[in-house]
Amino acid sequence: MKNPPIAPKNRQNFGFAEWFRPGEYRRVEQALDGMRRAGVRYIRTHLSWAEYHSSGGQEWYDWLIPFIGRDFDLLPCIHYTPPSLSRTGTSAGPPHRLLDYADFIDHVLGRYGTHLDAVELWNEPNNLLDWDWRLDTDWQLFCEMIGAAGYWAQERGFRTVLGGPCPFDTHWLRLLGERGVLGVMSAVGLHGFPGTWDSEASTWDGWERQVSAMRSILDVYNPQAEIWITEAGYSTWRKDEAVQARSFLEALEAPADRLYWYGWQDIAGDVAVQEGLRFDDRHYHMGVVDVHGTPKLLGRLLMEGGIAGVARTLSLSAPNVAKPVEPIVVIGGAGFVGSHLAESLLATGREVVVFDNLSRPGVEGNLQWLKDRHRDRVHPIIGDVRDETTVSGITRDAEAVFHLAGQGSAVGYCHPVNDFEVNVRGTLNVLEALRRVDRRIPAVFASSSKVYGSLANIPLREGRDRYSPVDRAVARWGICEEQCLDFRAPLDCSSGAADQYVLSYARTYDLPVLVMRMSCIYGPRQIGAEEQGWLARFLIQALNGQSVMVSGDGKQVRDLLHVSDASSAFRAALHGVERVKGQAFNLGGGPRNAVSVRAALDEIEALLGRSIDIRFNERRQDDRAYFVSDTRKLEQSLGWKPKTGWQEGLAELHDWFRSLQSRVDIGSREAVFPHPPPQTAARAESA
Repeated sequence: MKNPPIAPKNRQNFGFAEWFRPGEYRRVEQALDGMRRAGVRYIRTHLSWAEYHSSGGQEWYDWLIPFIGRDFDLLPCIHYTPPSLSRTGTSAGPPHRLLDYADFIDHVLGRYGTHLDAVELWNEPNNLLDWDWRLDTDWQLFCEMIGAAGYWAQERGFRTVLGGPCPFDTHWLRLLGERGVLGVMSAVGLHGFPGTWDSEASTWDGWERQVSAMRSILDVYNPQAEIWITEAGYSTWRKDEAVQARSFLEALEAPADRLYWYGWQDIAGDVAVQEGLRFDDRHYHMGVVDVHGTPKLLGRLLMEGGIAGVARTLSLSAPNVAKPVEPIVVIGGAGFVGSHLAESLLATGREVVVFDNLSRPGVEGNLQWLKDRHRDRVHPIIGDVRDETTVSGITRDAEAVFHLAGQGSAVGYCHPVNDFEVNVRGTLNVLEALRRVDRRIPAVFASSSKVYGSLANIPLREGRDRYSPVDRAVARWGICEEQCLDFRAPLDCSSGAADQYVLSYARTYDLPVLVMRMSCIYGPRQIGAEEQGWLARFLIQALNGQSVMVSGDGKQVRDLLHVSDASSAFRAALHGVERVKGQAFNLGGGPRNAVSVRAALDEIEALLGRSIDIRFNERRQDDRAYFVSDTRKLEQSLGWKPKTGWQEGLAELHDWFRSLQSRVDIGSREAVFPHPPPQTAARAESA
């Protein structure tokens, strides 16, 4: 097992390499805003000689260069010959008149010099796509062109950076030293993407050796020259975002003078990566935020806690279970329900692997909480359920698996492809991993009551503060598992498909798996949102003196289930899975814990001893006026019953939030709740 990551000492000397295309004004603004929050000091971007001379090119760079240079130390990478000046008619060809490049450098320094103090001369010159060395096999043309430009830039008082050779080539670099090019460089660039491309698997020997090899050459030809890692990165095409974050820390530890991480944002699939060429998927997933601007793990941790925050979170992750045990694996175990379930298992003395991609802000606090309480018996692994290889690895030695990872928030309505990948593909990865093992591993899958759709076919009557079913059986018992499935929104389709895949694998392959369709789960350590954890969100808003925003008229009815009761239900399901495999069970508070939104708000007012400002908005699309779980099947099959009434549970949640108000901003969507009060821990242990 590797040593836990530590925050690199050279914290300030890092930045991002990000290529911006003409017209991307909005993307530039959003990217720079994110970089500011991440504590970025340096930005490296290209100033294309060819684009500058294209229609609108000068206007674009007249906006871009000052905009970046206002708040960041800007390094423009100046490359690509205008085709009209090129010997090949392409941007990778040497110019007919080599001094044209030096003249353009002079023009750039005169026009934008107040916004920068260094220029990078060309990009990846030993890469055929950037410099067509077939016309320059002995590199004489390149040396003359770059040497003249470097000399003149230094004469004008600017630092010069030689474009990083990729792959690194000591013979090429030594040749440039012999021809005097290194003598007019203030720094030399180095590129490396260890782990991203298979071609590097046998040749990559670590940053320290790469830098050392470059230093030995520079010491001969220009001892004063610095070494800058002008591009380092890791593609998350395998969904292994924790590896990207770890690679970032390793690059920061390199003995170089500066690091530019490539890059900030993923590239859209319809965009050419390089001069009209589309490469494989690995080139399109190098960012720390995705193509929509949603932060990946590294991006989120940088924006929330800087480099120290990245190191602190990664230090929680254990790559494997060191001793020969069969742990219980909780996929999605850093989430609200997952962490409570993991805690209840750990409290009985079990070894638990907590597998989570930490995509939800603040959940790393749950990992820390579990580690503080249970030390070496909890084994956090930061990974993604979409990563088939990792999922197979964590389940291979498992005694049992709880699968609670999924895209379940309404924000997923915006990205249905991502919903499918997480919910359907991720669940298939788990099922296939279980099917391939040569023993029976029981598993419990967390689904959602939303698989029943809007329930528009159930007649309701409207009362003073709630809706209630006309049908007496439904009013008495709630919605049972015989209710027809009705997948409405794309997000619900992905959740429902995963639900059905689990049942299908149980029937087809005789896997000991079952489905739990959860209703409204609440309790301590829940940040709360209207779509998920609405009760906690309302309580947070009320405690902070904010207006409580309600979608619809507030007469909607839900059955509330305390998270400790949910944990005990999952454990009961695991205990009886061989008897009831291949079945789906409703998991909620049932009719005894059914409450309307208005009634819940009345109870919150009673707890606070004052009225709260309540505002009503339009009802959300497909929001159900009534859903109460019929839990008789679960109770009769597995002997489970909820123990906590909703009013008792709400009072406990109120007291828990009160205990935290002096320590955290509970009104923040990114609030991290460090530790529950003693009575909450006791409840988890006894559940």
